[in-house]
Amino acid sequence: MHNLIYKQIGQNIKKYRESNNYTQQQLADMISKSLNFIGKVEVAYSRPSLKTLIDISIALNIKLSDLVQ
Repeated sequence: MHNLIYKQIGQNIKKYRESNNYTQQQLADMISKSLNFIGKVEVAYSRPSLKTLIDISIALNIKLSDLVQ
């Protein structure tokens, strides 16, 4: 169950990142994380903290709920 949630979050991050025309590196720089971390989050290999999800939503100019729906 949890894996499905994180998989959906990762897919949402990728979708909104790409709609903003950001590379993984650009997003990583915006939230002070590594490129490797963003890649792992997008494929649900790593699980971001709530603070990181908030930082991502701010960077992507979306509501937190858009990421976790």
